[in-house]
Order: sequence, then C-alpha cells, then structure tokens
Amino acid sequence: MLKRNVVVRAEEPRDVANVRAINLAAFEQVTEADLVDTLRSECDDALSLVADVNGETVGHILFTPATIETPRDIVVGMGLAPMAVLPDHQRQGVGSLLVREGLEILRQKRCPFVILVGHPEYYPRFGFRPASEVGLSCQWEGVPDEAFMALIMDEEAMQDVSGTVRYRPEFDAAV
Repeated sequence: MLKRNVVVRAEEPRDVANVRAINLAAFEQVTEADLVDTLRSECDDALSLVADVNGETVGHILFTPATIETPRDIVVGMGLAPMAVLPDHQRQGVGSLLVREGLEILRQKRCPFVILVGHPEYYPRFGFRPASEVGLSCQWEGVPDEAFMALIMDEEAMQDVSGTVRYRPEFDAAV
C-alpha cells in the first residue's frame, strides 16, 4: 500500500541520469537502461513517466508504439516496457501508480491496446490478460503465453483485430 506522497509526472531532460540509475538498480544489468536511452533518442511518440517521492525520482515507466498488421491496415497501440522502481521503494505502490497513470493517459489518447511481457501475478490487477485470449501473439519465440499480456482499451478499434504484435526494432537487441 502506498504510504507516501508520490507525484507522477512526464519525464523531463533533467531526469535522464536518474532514470538510467533507476533501471540499473532495479534490473541489476545494463540492458533495460540502454534500451531506455536508445528509445528516448529514437522514438518521438513514447510516453515516459517518472515517480517522485519527496523530490527524489524513484520510479520510471516507458510506453512505446507497438503494431499489429492486419489484412486491412496496421493498428498502432503501445507496449509497456520497461517499468522500474528503486529497490528501497519497491512493494510500496509506486510501480502500480506509474502503471495506472500511464494507462489513464493512454486511454485519454484513445490508444486501442497495450501489450507487455511481464509477471503474470502482477499485471492482471490492471486488466491485463494473456494476449492469446484476444487473438494476439508475441513476435518473439519462447515467451511464455502467460507472460505476454494485453489490455484492450478500445474494443471498437480492436474488433476483428488479431495477429502478431511487433514492438519497435530497438527491443530486438534487448530480448
């Protein structure tokens, strides 16, 4: 349960070093931090949010475009990845708040879907379910069905849409 005042806001240029440090601390490797840095420089339509507690940036979440090619057209939604919280601030609701705030912004922008590869025990609380249940599959082989999840936010836009979801090409180096 969230015990402190957390402010979620858009990432700003002054946050770059803190966001990198958060990802390094949370994942204990450079893959996710490098991915965020690359996406920041290559992707103009990302949604990047940070969480501040008492003026300290302790969490980060990134959403970038993901596509489904159908016989009629290409449907563009978003992929959630990565989401990171400093270890000392984990299990206190910071990550949940980042996810909820990000999803609300995307709903307001009429984003049709959000996909992710993540913990099947964590993300269903936000409405995510195995993507296979809505006819979507992951571009990468070997991702467990229960870990590749989707949240359909615009049922009308997603009517009769199925197929393989593709993340931005920058993710291929991180998988």
